[in-house]
Amino acid sequence: MTTIKFMNGETLPLEMHKVRIVQKLQLPPVEDRLQRMAEAGNNTFLLNNRDVFLDMLTDSGVNAMSDLQLAAMMRADDSYAGSETFTRMAGKIEEIFGKEFFLPAHQGRACENILAKTFVKPGSIIPMNFHFTTTKAHIVLNGGEVVELLHPEGLQVESTFPFKGNMDVEALEALLVEKGREKIPFVRMEAGTNLIGGQPFSLENLRLVKGLCVRHGVLLVLDASLLTDNLHFIKEREEECRDWSIRRITREISDLSDIIYFSARKLGSAKGGAICTHREDLFRSMRELVTLYEGFLTYGGMSVREMEAITVGLDDAMDEDFIGQGPQFIEFMVKEFQKSGVPVVTPAGGLGCHLNARAFLDHVPQAEYPAGALAAALYLVGGIRGMERGTLSEQRDAEGREVFSSMELLRLAIPRRVFTLSQVKFVIDRVQWLHANRHLIGGLRFVEEPKTLRFFFGRLEPLGDWQEKLVEKFKADFGDSL
Repeated sequence: MTTIKFMNGETLPLEMHKVRIVQKLQLPPVEDRLQRMAEAGNNTFLLNNRDVFLDMLTDSGVNAMSDLQLAAMMRADDSYAGSETFTRMAGKIEEIFGKEFFLPAHQGRACENILAKTFVKPGSIIPMNFHFTTTKAHIVLNGGEVVELLHPEGLQVESTFPFKGNMDVEALEALLVEKGREKIPFVRMEAGTNLIGGQPFSLENLRLVKGLCVRHGVLLVLDASLLTDNLHFIKEREEECRDWSIRRITREISDLSDIIYFSARKLGSAKGGAICTHREDLFRSMRELVTLYEGFLTYGGMSVREMEAITVGLDDAMDEDFIGQGPQFIEFMVKEFQKSGVPVVTPAGGLGCHLNARAFLDHVPQAEYPAGALAAALYLVGGIRGMERGTLSEQRDAEGREVFSSMELLRLAIPRRVFTLSQVKFVIDRVQWLHANRHLIGGLRFVEEPKTLRFFFGRLEPLGDWQEKLVEKFKADFGDSL
């Protein structure tokens, strides 16, 4: 990775690209933001993008494309069968991952659907380092159960442990001995555990997990959607890999995995998804579901133009400057928040900067969704859209009882090559002001609560008039400034 030093000794992340196409942004007045938040049911997913200044909801499908990606889209082959576009994407996947068999899908959760329908049966148990919302939903819908076997350090919000996404291998071994391959069709590892702050696993840990899978005759499935962040941290934090190329680390990870799937909206910076494997029997067991749910085997529900962009984007994902920028921006934010006492997940992970909403709003009980309240408050004071990753993102149990999340986080995602450092500094400023006035923030309650994936389109209301009071304080401190 390129290292740049400033004469005064200051360390700042430096964009290793130039901006050639821009999209105009608007920052609505604070009174308008209050109205828009109410109209959206205090759910940042329901905000119209025209009312958002900085969209840090996710990095999914909103990463900036490179010039070479845009150029590649012009050579797309629209043939329904035998498309050269498919051949090029399949060849790139085999080049990078060493996987001969490739199934296209329209996005990551489509891959999860195919995997769950193929391998998960009623009574199945799926061990994983940590769940993702849609992954868990597909497994449960097919009668399975998710068992999280995260390393104990993973749920420590503040830590110096470099690989908080590691699997607890002792717990995994005990589960495999107890349940066996009859109950456990595969073990899932997520490269960059999304819901606990984008925390990585180590190559050493993956090797240990693979060893147990081989010994007990179960598959190892890798969710590689956030692989680029995990690659960056392995190279930076794992002594063995510091002199390795990103491609070599990628191949080591791939060779340990029986099946790899990913959302190309994250890995590849275009809209699509993929499942790949080196085993023909696994490929054949899944391919009919692609044609049933997605489309023909040469496009799987994707636009061929997006497939061309993904092919180039996978090459981008092997570039150290590309994969390092997001983690560098996130680390910068984390350090600035630590200086001012803002509670944040450490060490800095991938995907985004994660505020510790439980500590930020320690006066708001989990039953009142502190991470969701903090997301609403940040939009009010900065027009910044983040994503709640806490209890609101869970769902009630079979008896209708609230399931409290292990962590209450507000994720401020850093899409690749999208934001400038001055915009990141604006976010830091508004979060710091909000932390200084955190006593004004109250909780939320549902007024419309879907049973499944409620965080996507559920609607809530504030408990009391805390939002009006927060806006009044903002106007008193900032005057006519937006």
